[in-house]
Amino acid sequence: MDLSQTLEPNSQQVNADDLTAAPRTVSITNVTAGTAEQPVFIHLSEFPGRTYRPGKSMRRVLVQIWGAEASNYVGRKLRLYNDQTIRFGKDVTGGIRISHASHIDAPVTVNLTVTRGRRAPFVVQPLPDAPPVDPTTITKALHAITNATDTTTLDGIEKHAHTLGIHTDITDAIKQKRAQLKG
Repeated sequence: MDLSQTLEPNSQQVNADDLTAAPRTVSITNVTAGTAEQPVFIHLSEFPGRTYRPGKSMRRVLVQIWGAEASNYVGRKLRLYNDQTIRFGKDVTGGIRISHASHIDAPVTVNLTVTRGRRAPFVVQPLPDAPPVDPTTITKALHAITNATDTTTLDGIEKHAHTLGIHTDITDAIKQKRAQLKG
């Protein structure tokens, strides 16, 4: 039994605690306006119903690596990790940082504020391309979706698809099957 799955907090946002076991590579599905305190909500296929809400430093990193237009981020990938050294004021609180990003050809260095009046370089590495997926894997997943008789089975297929890196290839089929099962 993988105990890391039992550690997920009940929240509407991705938290640093979600990344305690290991960094996660995530796929951006949408970017929406948030609240005054957290102005950017980044929707991720790996965390359905929850959003990554980057702090100001990581928003600066995103603008530096991909530009200011957030609609261009859809389909891109980030590797997020729990940086337990992040400070909020004088307190060490921990938080989420970006270590790698797709759609960059070389490491990108951004000077970020560490403390009032002091800046330090922060480096984001290129995210290596994922190995190609065997087309028969997608075909088998689509066949399993077609034969699913309940949403619990679909949940299992969707979770396994995330593990295999084929979630985006089968999203529409899962949505259609869910609608069919509900109707």
